[in-house]
Amino acid sequence: MALLLGFLLLLGLYGDTMSEGPPPSSTYIPDGLEFEFPPTSYETRDSYEAGPTGILFQIVHIFLHMVQPNAFPEDILRKVVQKQFDLSTDYEKPENVVLILKIIYYEIGIIICAVLGLLFIILMPLVGFVFSLCRCCNKCGGEMHQRQKKNGAALKSYFTLSLLVICIFISIGIIYGFVANQHIRTHIEKTRKLSESNFNDLRTLLNATPGQIDYVLEQYTTTKARAFSDLDNIKLLLGGGIFEQLKPRVVPVLDDIKAMAEEIQETRETLVEVNSILTDMRQLSANLNNSLSNVKRNLEQALTDPMCSVHPVMTTCSNIMNSLSLLDGSIDFDQLPSLDEQIGNLNDTLQTNLSSLVQKHLARTIRGKKKSMISSSSGSELDGYSVGPHADSDTRCSPTLPGYRSFNAIPGIVQNETVNVVSDVKMTLDSIGSDIKNISKNIPIQDKLSNFIRYLNDTENYIHHHLPTLEEYDSYRWLGSLVVCCLLTLIVIFYFLGLLCGTYGYDQNATPTRRGCVSNTGGIFLMVGAGFSFFFCWLLMTIVVLTFVVGGNVEKLVCEPYQNKMLFQVLDTPYLLNADWKYYLSGMVFNKPDIHLTFEQVYSDCKENKGIYTTLKLENTYNISEHLSIKEHTGNINNNFENMNIRIDNIVLLDEAGRRNLMDFSSSGIDKIDYGAFMAATGKNPTKVNLLSFANDLEVKANHLPPGNLKQTLKNNAGILRNIHRDEIIPLQKLMSAVHQKLKELQQKSSGLGVKVANIILFLDSAQDFITNRISTIIAEESKKYGNTIISYFEHYLQWVKISITEQMAACKPVATALDSAIDVFLCSYIIDPLNLFWFGIGKATAFLLPAIIFAVKLAKYYRRMDSEDVYDDDVETIPMKKYGKC
Repeated sequence: MALLLGFLLLLGLYGDTMSEGPPPSSTYIPDGLEFEFPPTSYETRDSYEAGPTGILFQIVHIFLHMVQPNAFPEDILRKVVQKQFDLSTDYEKPENVVLILKIIYYEIGIIICAVLGLLFIILMPLVGFVFSLCRCCNKCGGEMHQRQKKNGAALKSYFTLSLLVICIFISIGIIYGFVANQHIRTHIEKTRKLSESNFNDLRTLLNATPGQIDYVLEQYTTTKARAFSDLDNIKLLLGGGIFEQLKPRVVPVLDDIKAMAEEIQETRETLVEVNSILTDMRQLSANLNNSLSNVKRNLEQALTDPMCSVHPVMTTCSNIMNSLSLLDGSIDFDQLPSLDEQIGNLNDTLQTNLSSLVQKHLARTIRGKKKSMISSSSGSELDGYSVGPHADSDTRCSPTLPGYRSFNAIPGIVQNETVNVVSDVKMTLDSIGSDIKNISKNIPIQDKLSNFIRYLNDTENYIHHHLPTLEEYDSYRWLGSLVVCCLLTLIVIFYFLGLLCGTYGYDQNATPTRRGCVSNTGGIFLMVGAGFSFFFCWLLMTIVVLTFVVGGNVEKLVCEPYQNKMLFQVLDTPYLLNADWKYYLSGMVFNKPDIHLTFEQVYSDCKENKGIYTTLKLENTYNISEHLSIKEHTGNINNNFENMNIRIDNIVLLDEAGRRNLMDFSSSGIDKIDYGAFMAATGKNPTKVNLLSFANDLEVKANHLPPGNLKQTLKNNAGILRNIHRDEIIPLQKLMSAVHQKLKELQQKSSGLGVKVANIILFLDSAQDFITNRISTIIAEESKKYGNTIISYFEHYLQWVKISITEQMAACKPVATALDSAIDVFLCSYIIDPLNLFWFGIGKATAFLLPAIIFAVKLAKYYRRMDSEDVYDDDVETIPMKKYGKC
């Protein structure tokens, strides 16, 4: 009862301190805000195991179910609790007669067993008394004379075996009694430890709950720190969000314009370089032609030598003369078109700096920024936010390109224009923290907590004060039960000794009057056992009946319905414990008996270690959601962010001058250059013949000539041709190859130039329309998203607070454990189960005493020495002869 009252008081304690039901769970958990509720550990185990003796307890439960198979009498118990009848005055009322009959019907098994026990108690002493008188009159086997029978040996064996089996059954019952007696004693000694662990768990629950409340409320500091961190980084979060929304549409256009500006500059430089090389090539080509003319003239003069008139030499000279026409240049570079017109057009285009136009117009159209932003953006470049033609695949771009610096300044503009908003939001968050601290101070828990702690201490002192008395009484019970078991043990020992002595001392050849002392002693032991059985069996059966009626009814009416929760269902019957309250528990906790709060639901929730808030439905007393509500504050935060006036409008990506610059480049004529003529000219050999081959051939022919001036002159000219190839042909070929390669690249770049420029202008117009029409929407969306992110931290925190309070805080498992320890463990497992095992074992042993007496008395005739015996002479029976002797 003390534990039950403590349970109810603990339930009432938190009635003023919890909040309403848990909100729906959310899967969104902001990074860094994964709160963990501090766990609480308890000493008492959740379940009790009886060990090997549990099998014996199950056997007794099966027997009780056979004796009492009826279902739990809920209706009867309800009427008894409501005291709707009085047997002393209202027993004649029909409804009470029916109720009495129902009680009898429910208890019929126990009643029958008890009646049989009472008959045993009454009849056994009476039968023993009559039996002893009968034997004193030499009747009922009292005469010390045994008639000889042909089946005497078989009867003796049958009686011996039967008595042996009965003694074994009696011994098993005695063992049950010893086990049950010792089980109660050892577990009663554990009661102190069990009570201490339960009180420690309850005290841990009480002491941990205020700390749990403080812990939950203190986590607001972590949430606020995260929100303040995001507010301090509004430049990256909000400004960066706007920046990232514009970047996919703006940056590619800026990159294309920048790339086109670089292409204009590169094209002009290429044309200037090609034009310069062409001038050098013309000069080298003219020098080459002069050199070849001189060699040709020298050879023609040499071929006028008289030796060329001689017939063998004449053929050689003729061949050389015919090949001199090949000593000419193959290309006339003066015929190639001039590139001066295209270079002039590009020079005119480059008079306008396209990159400067991009920077100029971005800087002019972004309002509200400070002058320091441009200069500061060239350094750390806004904490990593920058764009440019060398950007990587993510969001980081080169900050050093001038055309992008102003666009990179957008996050900084956002930061400077939201200073007041951030300050207001921080003030709002501080006020929320103040409200939460006030709630923790105003929760009325300390007074009731101290009262319950005093009650808990008083209860613990009461139990510890009376526990020695319980242990003292249990020692008396243990001693009495030990005496009972020893009495039965003594009886069965007499029987075993009788069987042992009688069996080993029996001589088949000895006549009844000549039986040995051992056999006679065995018979005496059997009769002593029978006498002790008659003398003590009624007392043993009295103990069995009393313990059976008490233990059986407690098992069926308390232990079993407690385990299957039917006992709670009876207590939850409307208007049962209080005629004015529909639900007694809610009336006691809230003084609102209409709230559906039941003992079964409270016990089940506590068994599952749910919080007391959920268990007791304490939203009917203290709605913490209303006190922790931040709807008003979140409304202010949303209004602050929605009403922000961040002015980043009228951005002009490129004005008419820039557009005209692009169009001038497309019409500069570089795509109309006669690349074919240039490629054909630079792809040829500078001379009609390979000078090295010509020189080698000339030298070979000279070697076939006879010595003289002609031969020497031809060899000298061959050497001159080799020098011309080395000094003039090779440099000219290098220049021609360079021009060929550059013009080939230029041709590829200029291919489709008009289409490229048109596409750039098309994308430029699209990006300009996007900025003009969407910039305000983007700012509003990102501002709302940023505000929702800040608010989500507190919504997540509040949701975690609700879950912690409803599901984890003040988890009442120690209360259910204490109730289980008091009823299921202490009462049922420590006392009732072994008590039932005790009467089951002792009752079985006592019941088997009746057949044991019968077989022991009959068997004693075969072991004891008789005073007379039957004498046979020539198959004629004579009168019995008496023979007296001493053992």
